[in-house]
Amino acid sequence: MNAPTTHLPFGLESLGDRVTAAWHQLQLEAAESKGNGDHWTGKLSDSALSTATAVSAMSMVLRDGTTTHHKDLPTLIEKGSQWLARAQNDDGGFGDTDRSLSNIATTLLVIAAWEIAGHRERHADAIQKAWAFVDKQGRWDGLRSRYGKDKTFVVPIMMNCALAGLLSWKEIPTLPFEAAALPQSWYRFAKMPVVSYAVPALVAIGQAQWHHNPPANPLVRSMRGAVRARTLRVLATMQPESGGYLEATPLTSFVLMSLASIGLVQHSVSQNAVRFLVDSAMPDGSWPIDTNLATWVTSLTMRSYYPTRAATGPNAQEAGKQAQWDATIDWLLSCQHTKRHPFTGAEPGGWGWTDLSGSVPDSDDTPAALLALAQYTRVLQRRPVLQHAAESERLARVLQAAEMGCKWLLRLQNSDGGWPTFCRGWGTLPFDRSGTDLTAHALRALNAWRPRLMGSLRAQSDRAADRGWRYLERTQHRDGSWLPLWFGNQDREEEDNPFYGTARVLLAYGECGDTSHPSAQRAISFLKQWQNADGSWGGGPSIRYPSSMAKPNEFTGTIEETAVVLEGIMASGGKRAAADSIMRGLVWLCDALERHDHHTSQPIGFYFAKLWYHEKHYPLAFSLAALRKGLEFCQR
Repeated sequence: MNAPTTHLPFGLESLGDRVTAAWHQLQLEAAESKGNGDHWTGKLSDSALSTATAVSAMSMVLRDGTTTHHKDLPTLIEKGSQWLARAQNDDGGFGDTDRSLSNIATTLLVIAAWEIAGHRERHADAIQKAWAFVDKQGRWDGLRSRYGKDKTFVVPIMMNCALAGLLSWKEIPTLPFEAAALPQSWYRFAKMPVVSYAVPALVAIGQAQWHHNPPANPLVRSMRGAVRARTLRVLATMQPESGGYLEATPLTSFVLMSLASIGLVQHSVSQNAVRFLVDSAMPDGSWPIDTNLATWVTSLTMRSYYPTRAATGPNAQEAGKQAQWDATIDWLLSCQHTKRHPFTGAEPGGWGWTDLSGSVPDSDDTPAALLALAQYTRVLQRRPVLQHAAESERLARVLQAAEMGCKWLLRLQNSDGGWPTFCRGWGTLPFDRSGTDLTAHALRALNAWRPRLMGSLRAQSDRAADRGWRYLERTQHRDGSWLPLWFGNQDREEEDNPFYGTARVLLAYGECGDTSHPSAQRAISFLKQWQNADGSWGGGPSIRYPSSMAKPNEFTGTIEETAVVLEGIMASGGKRAAADSIMRGLVWLCDALERHDHHTSQPIGFYFAKLWYHEKHYPLAFSLAALRKGLEFCQR
């Protein structure tokens, strides 16, 4: 969308005052949200999809009459069913979150949950409306077309529906659970039909398919059945202490309902999964998409919340904040994975999205942690003298953790030069391929630690960076944009988000000192062109804030997207080329913050394939980063 050039009704000085005031306000809110703890936890959105799968899984457990089940299951099923009834959209469908557009996948899962729970009659009207929505989307063909060749999510949904009697098992593509019997290091060569993080679903759903729709060939049936016990052991090995695979309700629920359907309710995996679902239920009857993103939101917030220079005098406030920072660093160091991970086989050195046991190291959270550690190290070394042995010891631990983290990133790089999320070389399924946002993040982290890397490690990092930059140049679209892997925009036809992706790559160009590169200049031009008329970026017709005064045919952007774009443009040399766009964006952001619109997060995050979430902490963390750059811009 072309943005008209406007003359602001005030000067840069008054804008600077507003940016400063907003910055201080968010600093206070960040302190309040952390409380007396040593990190931020955030709050993920409640999810109709998660709630539906949890209701289905627990209902399947109650169908089994061989054991005494958790006493809370009937109550949780009832509360979950009632919550779902309140979550239905006006078009009859269900969205992944309370702010999401309806989609066929979540709507089918809700229908299945009510069927399995025996609540069909009480929700008859809602089910009729839901089926009408599903039929408009093409029913099963519509579901398949939504996910294409990736079976990671379409097969679990169809399995859930088969358990509810909504379709035949024969219509579901077969998952080769026996592939999990291979050594873990061979998985990437086995051409798995699911992404790397979905092996538990492959095993459990594949075994349910083998049971409910056994192969007609007796030899094939016997050969596949011979490895059932072995793959169940793989399933148990991958299960974390919490019982929740990836700390994710949907994945854990799909595993549980599959095992319950074949008489394995008493298996340790099933019992641990039940415990996870009970423990993660929300008081209102819903379940979030994941337990939390504590490591991720803490790493993002640290770089903007904590000081960029060391305290130089006996200032009690600065000293207190430095002590908080030290505690947060200690917590972040404790989140680093120091053993080979049983889920993906990842070597030690990476960080995942949470400190909980279901977390898996990945190439977005690891760079975020490395960047937070790098800033801490720069500040710590500017102190005149390290004040006591604890500081020296902490610095040594930070340097060791950073070296491990950089080595972990270097091992993960794909042959195309980009970085994937979890596992190197798994293939071309959407969420296993290299990502531009992930690659840009990895390049920023390696660049931040480059002065500390010695000898062959620095040379290896330089070669990896060269390959990473070439990957980004190749993947830039003609219009100057880049598309990210883990963030989207639900109002765009393809549900992609070029605003987030382009801004994150621009941030890498800026921090790595290559702001004049033609790719960076094309990216700035793209973002200038697509700035909304009101000064924001992204968003669309579905975006509404409590204070919104937009008319029905108008739309606005989101705080999350606008803040990320502003940070990227201001970091990448756009202060002159895009000065007017920056000023208009900062005005919009300050307006939104002054109206407290940042207390309403928007669904821009992806979890699994096209599964939406919003995170309460994102508007605050992203805005803090943008405002820090905004302070520098207004002081130029």
